[in-house]
Amino acid sequence: MRTSVRARHRLPGPLNDNNEDARILQSLGYTQQLHRRMGAFGNFAASVSVISIMSGTLLLFGYGLNSGGPAVIMWGWLVVGPLVLCLAAALAEITSRYPTSGGLYYMARQLGGERWSWYTGWLNLMGLLGGIAAQDYGIATFTGAWLHLQFGYTPTPGSLLTLYAVVLALHAVLNLFGTRLMNFLTSLSAWWHLTGALVIIGALTLVPAHHQPAGFVFSEFTDNTGWNAPVYVVLLGMLLPVFALAGYDTSAHLSEETSRASVAAARGIIRSVAVSWVAGGVLLLALLFAVQDYAATLSGPTGVPVAQILLDALGVATAKSLLLVIIVAQFLCGYTVTASASRMIYAFARDGALPGSSRWQQVSRRTAIPANAVWLAVGVAFVLALPSLYSATAFSAVTAISVVGFTPAYAIPVLLRLRHRDRFTPGPWHLGRWSRPIGWVAVVWAAGVTVLFLLPQTSPVTATSFNYTPVAVLVALVLAALWWRVGRRSYRVPRPTSSSAQEAEFEGRIV
Repeated sequence: MRTSVRARHRLPGPLNDNNEDARILQSLGYTQQLHRRMGAFGNFAASVSVISIMSGTLLLFGYGLNSGGPAVIMWGWLVVGPLVLCLAAALAEITSRYPTSGGLYYMARQLGGERWSWYTGWLNLMGLLGGIAAQDYGIATFTGAWLHLQFGYTPTPGSLLTLYAVVLALHAVLNLFGTRLMNFLTSLSAWWHLTGALVIIGALTLVPAHHQPAGFVFSEFTDNTGWNAPVYVVLLGMLLPVFALAGYDTSAHLSEETSRASVAAARGIIRSVAVSWVAGGVLLLALLFAVQDYAATLSGPTGVPVAQILLDALGVATAKSLLLVIIVAQFLCGYTVTASASRMIYAFARDGALPGSSRWQQVSRRTAIPANAVWLAVGVAFVLALPSLYSATAFSAVTAISVVGFTPAYAIPVLLRLRHRDRFTPGPWHLGRWSRPIGWVAVVWAAGVTVLFLLPQTSPVTATSFNYTPVAVLVALVLAALWWRVGRRSYRVPRPTSSSAQEAEFEGRIV
């Protein structure tokens, strides 16, 4: 596909691009409040940072080893990647038409109505908040593993929660400094992830004297879930790639801070998934081939299988150094997830959807950052991780909450776009004749994944092994339903101006 973008009476330079973006945003019903200081690479880098091949893939690596083992990790990654790409491409097409910070819920409003928009927004918000919780708690566990190697420190649930709170606070503070820092950190994050992954892959390929055979990597099946049902365990193992390749809606949420957002945000979505799928697959291969002792990897004293692989294959000094590379990558990822969630809160509050919306939509005059929204995001994320104090499966449940929030929120605008073709005029980036088949594959896939991760993950089901994802989702939806009765009077998502005016802004088409 190639892009042909023509603009009449257009002067060269960033200022003119920003003026054009502001006009497009105004045609969608909003005035420009945030600073457009992010370019196409910065937007792409933000989604790469949130997807984070050194976060999602590594945080759930131990879960994958127990829920199917190496075979399910690798084949699951290879199969799930194209399906996620279908959903990302379908969403990118709609983002090109509606490049706003609200992202998914704004799309649902234009294509389906206010009630669709309302629940899409709440699901998206739940996914983002669950994403912060999963990401930052994962950082705490990897930091605990590094501290164990460095100082002999043994993490406890209480100390991990304390580390988690510190990480949340650091992410909140860094998010208050403005878009210039964000543009720098997201770009740094993309390069750090890719360079760091190359270093880790190179070390695991060249240094160990022993590597596992291909038969181990592609056919070794392990079931430590207690279910003794291979098909079900294989499906449970899909949580790793689905969670690891989520978060690409960040490009949409940052579109009001991106120049030429109707093209850059759409490309940011699809390219971030494609790059992360390829790079993440190679990283997983390197880790699995480098496993020295499978049993020790699962039950090592660090409590983090990735750390145990690095320790066994590369030695203590190298393992500690590479763990620091991973922790920095995860920290940069968590920073960007927090930014994305705060923009979603800001946009949702701007349209009157949250209790106390007037507080959460406030923007700092000095930095043009929604500071209150930042603090709300990290505060709710802290509450989501509190069950980790008593539940051994809390982390996988938090990641499942994120997936169950993200996935239907991504799919609803796509479904509405398929059902109401007459309501949608494509933007500069679109799929052409592939739009409908790709869209239906994406919707069916999303529906199956959503149901799957509401199911129990371990057997027998006890108080400590219970998957509380359905409870969290039910609570969120009940609160959304109750607040709908009160808040719908103040919920006003603007409608775009006439289609002819909008089409004048979108002259380019992919051919």
